Amino acid sequence: MSDVGIHPVREGGDIFSSDMVHVEATSKIVDIFEDATIFITGGTGYLGKIFLEKLLRTCPKLRKIYILLRPKKGKEINERFEEIFDGPNMVPLKIANPKFLRKVNFVIHCAATVRFDEKLKVAAYINVRGVRDLLKIAGQIKNLKGFLHVSTAYSNCNRKTIDETFYKPGISYNHLLELVEMLDEEKLEKITPTLIGNWPNTYVFTKCISEDMIKHEAKNLPIAVLRPSIVIGSVNEPVKGWIDNFYGATGVFLGAGLGVLGSLQAIADNVAEMIPADYVINAGLAALWETACDKNFNDSNESNGVEAGDDSENEEIPIYNVVSSAESPITWGLSEKLCHRYAPHIPSEHQVWHNFFKLRPNRIHHLLAVFFLHTVPAYLIDFLCYCIGKKPMMVKGYQKIHKFMNVISYFAVREWKFQNKNVQKLWLKMSLEDQRLFQFSMNNFDWDNYFSYYTKGIRVYLLKDPLDTISKGRIKYWKLFFAHHTVLAVLLFLCYKFLMLIWSFIF
Repeated sequence: MSDVGIHPVREGGDIFSSDMVHVEATSKIVDIFEDATIFITGGTGYLGKIFLEKLLRTCPKLRKIYILLRPKKGKEINERFEEIFDGPNMVPLKIANPKFLRKVNFVIHCAATVRFDEKLKVAAYINVRGVRDLLKIAGQIKNLKGFLHVSTAYSNCNRKTIDETFYKPGISYNHLLELVEMLDEEKLEKITPTLIGNWPNTYVFTKCISEDMIKHEAKNLPIAVLRPSIVIGSVNEPVKGWIDNFYGATGVFLGAGLGVLGSLQAIADNVAEMIPADYVINAGLAALWETACDKNFNDSNESNGVEAGDDSENEEIPIYNVVSSAESPITWGLSEKLCHRYAPHIPSEHQVWHNFFKLRPNRIHHLLAVFFLHTVPAYLIDFLCYCIGKKPMMVKGYQKIHKFMNVISYFAVREWKFQNKNVQKLWLKMSLEDQRLFQFSMNNFDWDNYFSYYTKGIRVYLLKDPLDTISKGRIKYWKLFFAHHTVLAVLLFLCYKFLMLIWSFIF
């Protein structure tokens, strides 16, 4: 058994118990990666890190892994590469295979965007042109066994029912790329709302277009499309509840728990389409295995004189909707209640105010709540900071929060019906050992138990607040509790006196 070499190419707290993986020879998915060379883009991202850790830990007979990286925010390639392996998410790997880095040589640059409000030109270059370039490279690889394209379940959110199939985009990929290359930023910004049409942002718009490109340009490649929904903390791997970003639902739960987010426009009974991160990775690796098996079957037929012919060319590229709602749905209201149930047991010293968060379906009610609960206090606090010589930060901070809230609200006031028959068939196709090693079935998923350690993960891994500070956090929690209710009592008393004053004037 040889060490895995990770080869980059230069371009320009607390750990919750995690089930350690004991790889056995009966794993067909592990076997498919034996002596394989894997190229990963986005290796510094949340999903990329989990893909990397999972492969290195469960597939020790890998030959090489290539990672595409770039210098960013003053950090050089080697520094960013080393940071990938610094976090608690890599501890299980270091325990299982402490020599995994001994043959590391160099790193590759990768550009990726996770911003929903990204300018159209940037989003098109990264999400569309970047995929086109990768497809060209993949087409030159002689022994390509599998290509996994990670998209999003919301790439076709302009539809109410989303099946595991391709849908027509708002504009062809060729026309989009020609357009963004011809027009300057100012003109593009003006016509962007017209171009994206029923898509809420440039991210999902360009993701849909990149899927259409794959449909037309990758017919001869062993490729599969993975569509995860809103990605949240891990279930088991690499460690329970691990999360390293504030995006999506995680940002909402964190903001509410810290007492800085008081309202979100959302319908409590609507399904919150969320999926744990390690389930996404496991489904992706299983999809690669199935794709490689299908390629080997076709290659075998061709070598035996059986023509794949028109059937193989017309065979649609497989799409996997990695979602929870098809098997174990959870609503926004229930997810908020579960966070509120478990968060008070692990209060943080970083808490700003008592939790006063509420889901509000009515837009007017939400905006009024935002004005009185966010905007007014922010200006008052910034005014006090200005008076005592400190830098005002609250107003700018809430402007960013409100921008984030508007993105999430789009998905929280709407519902979609997702089909995931391909995912369910893939699960049933797997051996019992592979189902153990690569768990992703959401059938009868225990959301209550999940939120008990997801909330801990948010506290430990995002706030960097270890669990041994709970006693201090609890003291602050009760101080803020009494302060919050004291303020409410004073405000109610003032309102009462004001109404009585008006009453006396009238009568």
